[in-house]
Parts: sequence; structure tokens; C-alpha cells
Amino acid sequence: MQAVAKQNTVNLEQIKGAIAAKLDSASFTSWIAPLQFDVIDDVLVLGAQNQFSADYIGAVYSNILAGVAGEFGLAVKIAVRGGAAVAPVANDNNVQSFAPAADVVASAHACVMDAFDTFICCDENAFVLSACKKLAAGTVSFSPLFIYGPAGCGKTLLVDCIERAAAGRTIKMSGGQFVSEFTRSLHDRTVFAFKDFCRNCDTFILDDIQALAGKRATCEEFAQLVVDLRAAGKNIVLTANVAPNNLTGLDRRIQSLVASGLVADVVAPNKSVRRVMLTRAGVASDVADMIASRMSADGHLVGGVAMKIKTYGELMGTAVDIDVAQRLLADTLQKAKTPIAMVKQMCEKLAVSYDAVCGKGRSRAVVLARQIMMTVLKNATDMSLVEIGRVCGDRDHATVLYSIGQIEKLKQSDLMLSAQIDQLISECR
Repeated sequence: MQAVAKQNTVNLEQIKGAIAAKLDSASFTSWIAPLQFDVIDDVLVLGAQNQFSADYIGAVYSNILAGVAGEFGLAVKIAVRGGAAVAPVANDNNVQSFAPAADVVASAHACVMDAFDTFICCDENAFVLSACKKLAAGTVSFSPLFIYGPAGCGKTLLVDCIERAAAGRTIKMSGGQFVSEFTRSLHDRTVFAFKDFCRNCDTFILDDIQALAGKRATCEEFAQLVVDLRAAGKNIVLTANVAPNNLTGLDRRIQSLVASGLVADVVAPNKSVRRVMLTRAGVASDVADMIASRMSADGHLVGGVAMKIKTYGELMGTAVDIDVAQRLLADTLQKAKTPIAMVKQMCEKLAVSYDAVCGKGRSRAVVLARQIMMTVLKNATDMSLVEIGRVCGDRDHATVLYSIGQIEKLKQSDLMLSAQIDQLISECR
């Protein structure tokens, strides 16, 4: 009898070792190690602490468990432990407690739609703003809402507005916080309490999910969280710096999952939005006009400039006029671009010489470059056709008009050319 018991113990330890070899250490420690292993009638019985654990392990790890059990000539069964008394372990959900870090938001708010007044909207962002308002007003059919855009475009501000306006309990984390809190729950053996904390909400917001890239165990937990929240009819809001299909470091399953709701982009603040942001911050109207036209489209930078001007005025006890602002922001403001400077810059981008563009050259490359420059100047500046022709080699307005028409026709069939021209227009504004 002792020999048989010893042999069973050895086999169970061998089985555990074989499973551990096929999983990363975090997954094994969190999910498999707490299971109760037993062999009954050629069946490997794995006793889970609760039904949630049994369901999750069966859904995620069933193939691996069945494969290892088959190597030992066994079938596999995952079940919730019976009513027999068992010693409490760290992953017993009845005895766990999870206290999130102080900077993780978990709060309840009344529905206050004027919370969105802090987001200054341009025409391009009207769609995503409307989607955010609808989600904050109640459960919607397009959860998860995936918002993406470059740094400084207002993604975090939008989710902050949702957090303030949404009714019920809202949990808001950054991607880095989610990684940190999940890792801490694994270390403290409170992972089930962490799961309950994240699921016990009406709206779950995760800002910058690209921080999860490359972290396999965290990605698995995140994917299951999204599935569970959506099945429960809860609202999910996600943000990233790129569209779902461009999220590197996240597998295709997660990319597909986060794109299964509504995907909306946010564009960077244009000149008029930057001006409103500055005037709202207390910058004089004429100073705001000058600054807005000479700084990059980055909301973070606009906020920093406004803070610098406000602080200077408070410390020096004087109003900031245009001359003071130019000196104060010399390291931030872009130099004013003259039409000739724009043309020379485009010559470098298009790999043609300035002399050839302004000369009599008729080669295909030079003519195309000249026509592109005329089109860019027409869209990026307030110059007349005569003025554009003058800086492009003294061409008459009819030539400029014809050139712009030719480029507009080419843009309809050449998407790469269209994108290149849009980029040049953005750089010249």
C-alpha cells in the first residue's frame, strides 16, 4: 500500500512538472498550482476552488491539460471541489481581499453630461464625442468603445469625461496600472479578488492598452475580463495610440476582440481648437492667435504653454503680450514659414532641386513636383494663384490652375500620392 501511494505521489508530481513546462510561470502559479490533483479510475481529476476558476481553466488550458494527461495514459476532468473540508489556500476566493493602489479610480457618479464641455471638439472629432456621450448615458450596443489617436489628441481627456459623466460604479486604470495591479495580485495570491474588483462595475475604462504588449499572462486576463464584462452588459472603454490591427505585441485574438465594438479615431487639435484651449486658460486673444499658428498639434504642449504664460504673469506681475510671449516661448514656437521656405522644404522632401522647379525644366519628375507644390500652397496658405505662380518660377495663374486640377485627378487614383500631399499640407500649415 505504501509503495502504491508513493508511486501515485510521484506520478502526480511528474504530471505537475510536465504541465509547468508547457506554461509560463505566472499562469502556472496563478491557475494550475492551486488545483487539487488526484487520479481516479484512469482520470486525472483537478479540483478547483470555485466555479469561475474551473470554467476559466477549462476554457484556456484544456488542450494543454488533456495533452499532458494523455502522455500518462489518463483522461482529464476539471471540477469544483466537493463539500469536504479542505485547508484554506491563498486562492480561495472566500478569504481573499484586494485593495487597489490609491491612483486607481473606482467610484460612482451621477450622470452629468456637461462634463464633456471640457473637451473642445472640432468637426473631425464630432463622431467620437457623440459616441462617448451615448456610452456615458447608459448601456450601448457597441461596447467596447475603442478610441485611438496620437499623443496629445485628447484620448485621456475623453475617458476622464466619461468617468465623470457615467452613472453607476466606474473603474478607470491606465494600461501600466493594470499590469502592475495584476502582477501584484499574483505575488500576493489575491488574483481572484482582483478579478472580482475589475468585474464589479458598470463601466470599465482602460487607458493606453498598448502597455499590455508582450505580457502574456496579463493579456490573457485582460481578454477574459473584456469577454466577461461584455457578456454581463457592462460598458467598456479602451484607448490606444494606434488602431487595433496595428497593436504590436498583442496577439490577433486580442486585436480582434478590442475591435469587435466601435472603433473611433481622435485627431490632434487644429489651429482653432488650440486657440480656444489657450483662451480658456486665460491667454490674451491676440497672443493665443499667434501661438496657435506657430506650435505643433499636441494638446499636452498647448497645456504646458498655457501654464508657462499663466505662471509668468503671476510671478512677474505683468500681462504677457505678443513680444513677451515670443521671447518666453522661443524654444517652443515654430519659426514663421515664408512661401519660398515652404517650397525649398518641399524640394528636399520630393528630391528635386529648387533651381529646377523654378526654372524651365520640363522633365516628368520636375513637372510633377512643381504641380504638387502648387497644390500644397493652395491648400496650406491663403495665397492667390498669382502669388503661388510667382514663387514657383513666375508661372501665370492659368498654369497654376491647370496644375492643381491635374493633381486633384491623380489623387483620386493614387492613394500614396494623396497621403504624401496631405502630409506636406500639414507640415506647411
